Amino acid sequence: MLIRLSVGIRPFMRWIYKGDRFTDPIDGKSYRKFLPYGYGKPRENVLSPGTLSLERHRQMWLYLKNETSFFEKNYKVLHIAPEQEFLRRFKKMKNLNYISVDLFSPTVDIRADILDLPFVENSFDIIICNHVLEHIPDDIKAMSELYRVLKKNGFGIIQVPIKSSLEKTYEDFSMTEPKERQKHFGQYDHVRWYGMDFFDRLKSVGFSVEKNFYSQKFSPEEISRYALNVNEILPVVYKR
Repeated sequence: MLIRLSVGIRPFMRWIYKGDRFTDPIDGKSYRKFLPYGYGKPRENVLSPGTLSLERHRQMWLYLKNETSFFEKNYKVLHIAPEQEFLRRFKKMKNLNYISVDLFSPTVDIRADILDLPFVENSFDIIICNHVLEHIPDDIKAMSELYRVLKKNGFGIIQVPIKSSLEKTYEDFSMTEPKERQKHFGQYDHVRWYGMDFFDRLKSVGFSVEKNFYSQKFSPEEISRYALNVNEILPVVYKR
């Protein structure tokens, strides 16, 4: 999810960091630097002062803009646990029938559990679900629900934290203490570290999966300017 920050402070942040070294493709603003972010050892120059986007958010935005008709054609879109900057922007897009869902957030359209979505089969053209499944013990059930409500020939973007060095996902549900989860899974409220078998999990519920290293399509200069991670995988799924 995108980081939350008071709307009123964002113009001040944009002014403080105004420059020409980095550009956030989401709002088109340029900055002299991005902010550090990350658990444990923060990564430098990754958090945009304007949209509070990280590498994965900017990669997804660029993919939707350059490789799809997301911003032009009429689509019914389901967004699970929406990032606030995306929610605000997508909600204003007249071509989208945009529905946001979260179990707890007061800003979404529908309060619902990803394990039991209140929609009939084949409801949505596009599904977006970023950094949610690592919080869900029964992730296969959640994936099945996303597959169920996606229309045939629809597509989705389902991002999770992935360790490419792990062949098999590391999970241990006996770990319930926040400190233990932080130590083993990288964050206090995560229940696993996904390995490269994440894509097999998606396939197991019926999805066709594209393992897309989309950031690598850009020049080194663009990668640096947009502060992208060349090793970030964009999992794009389809319901054939």
